Amino acid sequence: MRKTVFYLALISVFSCSKPHPESFTKHINGYWEIERVLLSNGIEKEYTFNQSIDFFEIKDSIGIRKKVQPRLDGSFITSNDSEVFTLKIENDSLRMHYKTSLSGWTETVILAKENQIIIKNEAGNMYFYKPYQKITLE
Repeated sequence: MRKTVFYLALISVFSCSKPHPESFTKHINGYWEIERVLLSNGIEKEYTFNQSIDFFEIKDSIGIRKKVQPRLDGSFITSNDSEVFTLKIENDSLRMHYKTSLSGWTETVILAKENQIIIKNEAGNMYFYKPYQKITLE
């Protein structure tokens, strides 16, 4: 009986543990579209179509985030504008520190896995991303 209780306790500890933020970085690279936003006041906004999507690229601990617009031929309309960020693990969380000539801000990566990214901004709004799927017309 003691073994059973021990194993159940061990399983619950490991199944409820928070994902390691170090593992998030490898999933952020690529094209992502906002699926929904949970505002800090509890209001939720759904996005069924996105005219622009976010492109993330990380090398070491430096990354860029760029807004791009998908085209029907599979290419993207893009500009030279991008936001540079630095990744740091702080207080057991992965933080994205942005700094431009005009301002600076921090976002927290709550979760990043193959099929979902959740990012929380300083205002407390949570952005739920899904991988971008190419537009196909049939």
